[in-house]
Order: sequence, then structure tokens, then C-alpha cells
Amino acid sequence: MAVKLRLTRMGAKKKPFYRIVAIDSAKSRDGQYIEQIGIYDPVATPSIVKIDKEKAQKWLNTGAQPTETVRSLFVKEGIIKRPEKNYKAKDSSKAELKDDAVEAAVEVQSEKE
Repeated sequence: MAVKLRLTRMGAKKKPFYRIVAIDSAKSRDGQYIEQIGIYDPVATPSIVKIDKEKAQKWLNTGAQPTETVRSLFVKEGIIKRPEKNYKAKDSSKAELKDDAVEAAVEVQSEKE
């Protein structure tokens, strides 16, 4: 049984709010869940997010996988650390080769004159 942390839709038509729940990944979106972890109301201004941090950590430690939306909510609430962006440094060898090629072209040009 693979457990996911995901949103379950509640509320009336055109007025949704969501429960953040731990649920078996094979169940439907609004199916029976194992445990409610919090709520998320995107319609309210500003959005309302209430998460029981202890329950969320318990499920994360037992191996439950959050969906992308739930992961972003956890990051905003400080439950999960934001993954560090891994920017690659520009390859300096390519830049050096370009510089060498330009210098060589300038030398050839000056020798012709």
C-alpha cells in the first residue's frame, strides 16, 4: 500500500476548499482517506493553509509521498526545506577556447597588414 499526501476536494460548486489527507494511492481523489493532515482554501484572500505539522512529519517519515501541490504547501509552511537550485557553472574551458580563437584571429589579421 503506497501512501500519498494529497488534496481532497470539498465545498460547493465554484467554491472549493481542500483537505490535505494521507490516502492510499490507488483510491480516487475524494475516496476514503486514512488521516486528515490539514486544510487549504485557495478561494479566500489571502489563501488559508492550516497544517498539523506533527502529523505531516509522521507521514513523511513513514514514507508517504506528497503530490506537487502538497509539497509546495509544505515548503511554504516550513515543513519541508526548499530544494537547493543546482545551477551549473559555465564551462570555463569553452570560454577560454573562444578567447584563444579570437586572439589567434587578431594575430593573423595583424600579420597580414
